[in-house]
Amino acid sequence: MNLHQFLVEGRQEILAQAVESVGRAHLEHYEKAGTDRIRQRLDDLLGLTIDAVRDRILTPVVAHANAVATERFEGGVDLSEVQTAYNVLEEVIWLQILKQLPATEQGEALGLVGTILGSGKDALARKYLSLATKIHTPSLDLKALFSGTEG
Repeated sequence: MNLHQFLVEGRQEILAQAVESVGRAHLEHYEKAGTDRIRQRLDDLLGLTIDAVRDRILTPVVAHANAVATERFEGGVDLSEVQTAYNVLEEVIWLQILKQLPATEQGEALGLVGTILGSGKDALARKYLSLATKIHTPSLDLKALFSGTEG
């Protein structure tokens, strides 16, 4: 079975496990959004991941990550919460790959999933931080780490 088929057939199980894992992470804004919204967000990302496996094109994943970064930044959601959601989905997919795919297929499958979600996480972080650095954000005020910059 190829990775695309594997993800399509396992989509609901992957999604259920990812939703459960995000719930266990107790992410403030995700908990406020509710289970249905969490499921939809993760399903959107999983769908993009499945498409990227099939098409070998990262553009939609990166575009989605940029949009998510903007939306979450403007909504006051901490970057770590969004990164955690990406990490949870990646971990669930990896665990399923390791449990169900033959060892001879695991390396490529893990590499593809890691590349796809890694590119999303990278784009997400870059966009979020570019938005954060346009306004003074105390958590990003690195001058506070060095003495002699007060004056």
